[in-house]
Amino acid sequence: MKVKVRVKPASKVAKVVEEEGTLVVFLKSPPVEGRANRELVEVLAKHFGVTKDSVRILRGKKSRTKVIEIVNR
Repeated sequence: MKVKVRVKPASKVAKVVEEEGTLVVFLKSPPVEGRANRELVEVLAKHFGVTKDSVRILRGKKSRTKVIEIVNR
């Protein structure tokens, strides 16, 4: 499954919210040295009930708008 995600780094609380067909993911980590991307994978894995290895960033590693692939393993 592919999901379009908009990331909001450096937030007070890590959470996932759906807005207009896009998941908005609030992350505590700042967008420095890949920390926000690592936290994004963790948060989405927990949200969808899969392992971290099942979540991949396909597009947008350096952007706030990303395309994520989630594979059920």
